[in-house]
Amino acid sequence: MPANPAAGRDDTGPSRRTRPSLEAVIDQVVDKIKVIAEPILTSLGLLLVDASYGRSRHGGQMKITIDKLSGGVTLSDCTQVSRFVGRALDVDEVISERYTLEVSSPGLDRRLVSREDFVRFVGSKLRVKTRQPIDNQKVFIGYLSAFADDTLHLQIDPDGVRQLAWANVDEARLEVVF
Repeated sequence: MPANPAAGRDDTGPSRRTRPSLEAVIDQVVDKIKVIAEPILTSLGLLLVDASYGRSRHGGQMKITIDKLSGGVTLSDCTQVSRFVGRALDVDEVISERYTLEVSSPGLDRRLVSREDFVRFVGSKLRVKTRQPIDNQKVFIGYLSAFADDTLHLQIDPDGVRQLAWANVDEARLEVVF
């Protein structure tokens, strides 16, 4: 009986062992999108809040969220970003499949993600959810009075400031104040 050359061989093979995961590939695409988009946004007086890439039935789905330091994001801003960033991505062939590009503002109840966001929105009213409860509570609403040394100082009521460690923040959003 002839020896089976495949016996004992690792079925994953060398190419599969070194192939990056789907998440790693998506992260690389998002990183390339950010590198291309940020200088374009800066030239338009805009900020990149977030970029994501995923799959849908019709191909790729790219989402870019933009903001302005003063004033709100307009439809014209979104249109310009879509046109300029879309062209740049096509020229650099970042995405090899059909995709749609969605450009939007973060909204009135935007998420705060980076440390820079917290510094920028000192004085704003926030809703903060923590990973671990503090005094049996995980949701805190108040005004961000300071952000220093990776600690949020949240004015909960006139007499009390709650200090929340950055590492314990699961999600933070602006609260709409009417």
